[in-house]
Amino acid sequence: MHESLQTQRLDVAQASNFRYDGGVSSGRNSQEKSILEGSVERVTFHNEENGYSVLKVAVQGRREPATVVGNVPEVTVGETLEAEGEWIQSVEFGRQFKATSLRTRPPTSTAGIERFLGSGLIAGIGKTYAKKIVEKFGEDVFNIIENQSARLEEIEGVGKKRRREIKESWKRQKAVHRIMVFLYEHGISTGRALRIYKTYGEDAEQTLKNDPYQLARDIHGIGFQGADKIAQSLGIPVASNRRVRAGIQHVLEQSSSDGHSGLPREDLSAQSSEVLGVNCDLVETELERLLITGELIADDGLVYLGWLHHAEVMIAERLQELSSGGSTYPEIDSKRALEWVQGEIGIALADGQREAVTAALCEKVLVITGGPGVGKTTVLNSILKILGAKSISPVLAAPTGRAARRMAESTGLEAQTLHRLLEYRPDVGWARDRKRPLKADLLVVDEASMIDLGLMAHVLDALPPACHLILVGDADQLPSVGPGMVLRDIIESEVVPVARLTEIFRQAAASRIVTAAHAINAGKLPELRSPAESDFFFFEREEPEDIRRTLVEVVGHRLPGKFGVDPITDVQVLTPMNRNALGTRALNGLLQEALNPPDPMRWEVDRFGVTYRVRDKVIQNRNNYDKEIFNGDIGKISRIDSEPTQVIVDFEGERRATYEAGELDELDLAYAITIHKSQGSEFPVVVMPVSTQHYMMMQRNLIYTGITRGKRLVVLLGQQRALSMAVENASGGLRHGRLRERLRRWNA
Repeated sequence: MHESLQTQRLDVAQASNFRYDGGVSSGRNSQEKSILEGSVERVTFHNEENGYSVLKVAVQGRREPATVVGNVPEVTVGETLEAEGEWIQSVEFGRQFKATSLRTRPPTSTAGIERFLGSGLIAGIGKTYAKKIVEKFGEDVFNIIENQSARLEEIEGVGKKRRREIKESWKRQKAVHRIMVFLYEHGISTGRALRIYKTYGEDAEQTLKNDPYQLARDIHGIGFQGADKIAQSLGIPVASNRRVRAGIQHVLEQSSSDGHSGLPREDLSAQSSEVLGVNCDLVETELERLLITGELIADDGLVYLGWLHHAEVMIAERLQELSSGGSTYPEIDSKRALEWVQGEIGIALADGQREAVTAALCEKVLVITGGPGVGKTTVLNSILKILGAKSISPVLAAPTGRAARRMAESTGLEAQTLHRLLEYRPDVGWARDRKRPLKADLLVVDEASMIDLGLMAHVLDALPPACHLILVGDADQLPSVGPGMVLRDIIESEVVPVARLTEIFRQAAASRIVTAAHAINAGKLPELRSPAESDFFFFEREEPEDIRRTLVEVVGHRLPGKFGVDPITDVQVLTPMNRNALGTRALNGLLQEALNPPDPMRWEVDRFGVTYRVRDKVIQNRNNYDKEIFNGDIGKISRIDSEPTQVIVDFEGERRATYEAGELDELDLAYAITIHKSQGSEFPVVVMPVSTQHYMMMQRNLIYTGITRGKRLVVLLGQQRALSMAVENASGGLRHGRLRERLRRWNA
């Protein structure tokens, strides 16, 4: 790595560690005793996942700082380091002290304290204020901050606000340190210590000791296996009742992440036995206890998490209630209304569109479905114009911010996310429900294929009895990321009226994107030879490395050169999986280096195995209601600050969010994202690798969804046989659930 870049790299360990256990600083360098002690001058490298560190340490009696390598859960410039190990001679790096044990303690010299405080560790203190504070209070500064913080206001420029910021940051860093060391000692990554602290506060360590499996339920990225490591190191037996119950719940939660509403009991028992490494009899015993206590529910051959069972039952009940009631609209002459609206929009509606508009004027609940180019937007605009003329108040919403913005642009009306519509707040939950319903005559939800069981249950719970409901979506796309196949189950139940739009209109038919998508959806391989003026291209490449090389060339050079597109802003690579050579992780690394390489003049941050740079395209990987940034939102890093470490992201040019170092696991690089993550979005240009490497995911609805995300241009790269495999595979993936059957029973 270039030296100037190395010195500008932000090691975020400096923003999340503190050790306060007293001690004095001295220096020794003895090969016989293999002990080294000194002051940390620079953190050259620190991996927060395993603690591996490369440090420059000032040792008494040595002219140049010593290079120390070893594992330590945290380390900050200025701290005193005690290392045990041996001196080695590295061919590449020269003489180093390879430590088998590393321990840190706070500095005691004023120079060390100043470097320590100026490292960005404590919010409100940078290098300038570190110097002022140390000049004023000397070696007593730690005691002043902790026990007499009001005296900090004696420093020029430190007011009440900054003093409180320093005090709170100091207090937090102490707690975070304890958690980091605790996790490190029990064999788990310390990288998420700040998030753990934010979740549990100062009770974090005690909470984890009482029930380490709570960590898996509450902290993203830890998982059952991570929590189980802590539990095992704390001495919880493999066959303990608590561990087995936690394992069963983990299997059900994991299955819901895979889209299942519940699992057959025999599948749940077998999977739990495998995960836990215990026999099925023990699993069955604890499973029965969970069912008796009501923590899990068995119904119609499946075992459910309680909230998922409630959601599935409630959706069936509410749709039955809504659809059984008659229309609450004033009387509308649909024939005259159709003539009027066609004059208003200047378009003659096709027969299928006219039928869809007519159904919307008389049905209480309606699904409008169809592929690209069939006029769903025209139908929706026609419905809204007619109802608007009758003073009927509609509310428009979609599952994601991107989909809501597209809806607003196409209708000219306000649209918002379903979470915002239902006034969701993480601290109190959903403000809109049956007791405080929405104020609307009609709710229109676009991209309804993305809605999972939980969200649909909350939507229906918030509808007043007189409200109409229109669900708009393409049922042939991928189902929701969350559990269930809500839109498909509603359509296939034949309980709710469905308007199917199938006719491709002349303007849309001129697009090879549209015709290719419909061919794939019909189980046919699209025409892959394209004229130069086409908007759909297929570049055949057999080997994964050739696909990777061509992809980077196409994104970085060919598309910008021929079509004038921005390779970061306008081009989106979509791929079926996160793993393997053509997954998001590998492709993001390649594309980041090609499109946004290291710059010695700019900061960058390493966190959770990812390097973040200014100009990087990033995607939010889960909902953050405090920041009002949601799963799937894409933005660009506009700034990285060093004191304290913060990454500032602009989302769609409309919203800005700031991420502390410990929150960066919410962001992934987004040069390449999964097709699942692209749902509800449109991109000017889509580039998609197709390879037998992805054979587990090569399904018709996956390729269909990916192609329909492209607005101006779609490029496929890879193997024709892989594309053929996907087109022929219409299985779509089995999901266990009973919503369709419940709806049919209600209608019986």
